[in-house]
Amino acid sequence: MIDKGLSERRSLAIVGMSASAYRYQAQPDRNVALRQRIVALAQRHKRYGVGMIHLKLRQEGELVNYKRVERLYQQERLQVRRRKRKKVPMGERQPLFRPTAPNEVWSMDFVFDRTADGRVIKCLTVIDDATHEAVVIEVERAISGIGVTRVLDRLALTHGLPKVIRSDNGKEFCGKAMVAWAHERSLQLRLIEPGKPNQNAYIESFNGRFRDECLNEHWFPSLLHARTEIETWRREYNEERPKKALGGLTPADYAKQLK
Repeated sequence: MIDKGLSERRSLAIVGMSASAYRYQAQPDRNVALRQRIVALAQRHKRYGVGMIHLKLRQEGELVNYKRVERLYQQERLQVRRRKRKKVPMGERQPLFRPTAPNEVWSMDFVFDRTADGRVIKCLTVIDDATHEAVVIEVERAISGIGVTRVLDRLALTHGLPKVIRSDNGKEFCGKAMVAWAHERSLQLRLIEPGKPNQNAYIESFNGRFRDECLNEHWFPSLLHARTEIETWRREYNEERPKKALGGLTPADYAKQLK
């Protein structure tokens, strides 16, 4: 219309457009670098949601607003698909208090998976309730009560032993070998009530992360490969993975603060 002799104001009035919209020029995207970093973190940690991505950025020294990270995360369609979980009836809830110092209370449990040939692998997971550190993940085809005591004796040389070990009522944890071992070392075994995993919530939460971020993300052709991948994940969990419950610190950094 302007080419046909009409003024700019008259032309804009006819088409119903504002002058600011007509003169608008697109600005370059100032989030290119941040967007690329968010995508890279999401591809590296496939089971991390936007909250964990934001904590990782803060860990790297990137002081960026959470809502900005969330917006870019959603624009790139990086949302983690939730896996369906079996619903269990809600039982009696009791508060689980966290110790205030390392090596006061450890929790342990077993997590099972399989290698490519269909054979079972049994993972003994041990965490420190105070620091949330994964003290060890022992990976074997089978672990007996005596095998558990051998793992704990090995940990005693590098970490020391706790005052209390919390576990469920599995035969490996409440059998004669384990009871005799704890008695000789004046160590208390605290067994949860049958059917109440909420009384061992720290290890249950850890096992969920372990399965979701490690076991479900890898295909293990052999036991040796499983040990390597699981130990790599354990170190990353302790030294690189920030936790909101610890104020955004990694378990290793939080342990240094407590000490």
